[in-house]
Amino acid sequence: MPILIIALLLMVISFQGASMIEMASGTDTFVDKDSKLYQDFDHLYMNLFSTESIVVMVEGSDVTQPEVLKAMDRLQQSTQNIPNVLEVTSASSVIKDVTYQNTGRSEIPEDEAVIDEIIESDVPEALVPDQTHAVVSVVFSGSASEAMQEDILRETERSVEMALFPADYNIIVTGDPAFNIAMNEEMMSSMSLLLMLSVVLMVIVLYLVFRHVRWRLLPLPIVLLGIIFTFGAMGYLSIPMTMVSMAAFPVLIGLGIDYAIQFHNRIEEELAKGESPEEAVIDTVKHTGPAVLIALIITALGFFSLFTSSVPMIQDFGKLLMIGILMCFLSSLFVGVTVIYGLDRLGDNPIIRKLKPNSASKKKEIKTQDEGPDFLDRVIGKTAAISMRHPLIILAVAGLLCVGGIYVDTKVPISTDTETFVPQDMPGLIDLQHMSDILGGSDELNIIIKTSDNADPELLKWMDEFGQHEVDGRSHVYGSSSIVDVVKSMNGGTIPDDRAEVVALYEQMPETTRERYMHGNTMTMLNLNIGNAMGELGLEGIEALGEVIEEDIAWMSLPPGTSATITGRSMVFVEVIAALTSGRTLMTLLGLVLVFFGLLVIYRDYLKALTPVITMAMVVGWSGGIMYYSGMEYNPMTATLGALILGVGSEYAVLMMERYFEEKERGASPEEAMEEASVKIGKAIFTSGLTTVFGFSALIASPFVITSSFGMITVIDVVLALLATFVIFPAVIVFLDTHRENGKKKNQLKDVTLTPATGPAKNTPEVDLT
Repeated sequence: MPILIIALLLMVISFQGASMIEMASGTDTFVDKDSKLYQDFDHLYMNLFSTESIVVMVEGSDVTQPEVLKAMDRLQQSTQNIPNVLEVTSASSVIKDVTYQNTGRSEIPEDEAVIDEIIESDVPEALVPDQTHAVVSVVFSGSASEAMQEDILRETERSVEMALFPADYNIIVTGDPAFNIAMNEEMMSSMSLLLMLSVVLMVIVLYLVFRHVRWRLLPLPIVLLGIIFTFGAMGYLSIPMTMVSMAAFPVLIGLGIDYAIQFHNRIEEELAKGESPEEAVIDTVKHTGPAVLIALIITALGFFSLFTSSVPMIQDFGKLLMIGILMCFLSSLFVGVTVIYGLDRLGDNPIIRKLKPNSASKKKEIKTQDEGPDFLDRVIGKTAAISMRHPLIILAVAGLLCVGGIYVDTKVPISTDTETFVPQDMPGLIDLQHMSDILGGSDELNIIIKTSDNADPELLKWMDEFGQHEVDGRSHVYGSSSIVDVVKSMNGGTIPDDRAEVVALYEQMPETTRERYMHGNTMTMLNLNIGNAMGELGLEGIEALGEVIEEDIAWMSLPPGTSATITGRSMVFVEVIAALTSGRTLMTLLGLVLVFFGLLVIYRDYLKALTPVITMAMVVGWSGGIMYYSGMEYNPMTATLGALILGVGSEYAVLMMERYFEEKERGASPEEAMEEASVKIGKAIFTSGLTTVFGFSALIASPFVITSSFGMITVIDVVLALLATFVIFPAVIVFLDTHRENGKKKNQLKDVTLTPATGPAKNTPEVDLT
């Protein structure tokens, strides 16, 4: 009872922690905050210069109609009063300003000809790209928190409703902030779907494979309790919910329920032997607890390699998996065993009554034993026998497939475009893509220039010349913008030669304009528009373009005392490429090393440490081959597969190995021990693998491509891990163990032949060497 009370209190505390979980989908989920590139991006660009915009796109038959422009003006007046909004730009404000200069009245003209003339001569094309589309841009600081951005978005949506646009016009509220908020909402609803589907699949699998015990569905609420504890820890430890980490929970259900099943199965087995509930609990904790704990440690060592990734969302994924398997283990050990003990004490204990010694039960038991292994047992045993008879052929074929898979794995493409990760029918994505089709791409490379004097005319002339050079000379640079454009527009299209004139122009500018392009007197920014470079060039192309621009900066020497840094969101994502290529390989290698040394420390036997690692290394290679030939792509999530294969698959090999050596201790030869182990524990391992497959299968239903593709390949990898356990493992361990035994026999024989010729020592048997 005290354990259940403590569990209930921890559950309440966990709910409080879960309410503290934050969604995260920004740049800092992809790139390490300690990297220089991110520091430049965050501290220099985001905090000093960056702005974000919620875009209200108006589309209809003619957006230059006075009633439409008046509605845009009402929208602008309303959104300007939203807290934390820096400015609002629209065609209506430009038209009102020009009208005021011409007539002294700040209003929208009723004459359509006058409106058309003003739009043609004074309104930027970005605000009215064509006669059927117009844009209202609600600008705020790029460093605004996600909560602040959502508040601005909701207020903007309310302002659109109150602006009273004509009924036949379509109003779309979009932009990157709106897309990110919509993606976070989709992530939350998607996670709920995945959890519910996992529960349904677990109910099915428990009914199918766990029929021989009472309360067969009990492992499910036990593992869900562990998930609740994990949610709580996630909130208290400030681990955000990302596109990757949300997949941890179906994975944990698949892994954690195996722990609950092991404890449940063992205590029922002990009760069926006729033990008292107290004795059954003691034996279960004594025998099953350490075995499951070893499996958990090996799984954790495989997951630990995730921390070598420089991609924060993968590190968070690793944290959740490590915390989750521990919480599921504790829930199974303490709560699961306690609940079964309590249920057994409260009930009539029908199993013990049924299995009390009597002739009928003994006859039934003997009959069951005489029936022999079932079909699955025979298939597993036959597979192991074939593997042991032809170890060299099996290992040669498997090894070649592994090496080939590792080779082609380097050619698997990598996807890091966040728009391809989300459901393609998500309204937020459709609106964003529609805006890009109308307005063009808005990707930028941001060049931050550090100088001793922002008003130096030579600096402004260099920025003007360099921006024009990049637009004219680089096919994927479509435009440039900086404080120079504002200075030239205020000075008849030229840059003043005198510093004092530049300072005077700066003082006449609106403060928001100066802050957008300059920071104090020592820093200014030049933006290069690269359109939809993410989709056209990919991250590799953007990286190459950045290198070319760096070379151009070196060639067109900056004025003395100045330096330039290329940054921006596009450049930050370039770092993800290195993290997913070199980082992925390092992650897998480290996982192999950790599992090997973990097993070596536990068993102090090189054979026991090496055999599971060889088995799982085969699966890693096979997985790479499947990724390549199936046309799948790596993403921040599937890049973790090496670690997951090691973490999940090693458990199967360890369990098979434990039973193999148990049979050997009873006097069996390596071949006999492997056959016995395959028949006696093979079905249990297959059942455990099937449970895990069902847990991972829930991910396939995710509307997020990044998650569904991860679920698909992971299910395949778990199946491969089972195949390797039944095909590769027997060949490896029998071959190596037989070789070791033969070596020991030769050494013993050698020791005997070196015995002095005077005769055998006392108590030493004579050996006939003829």
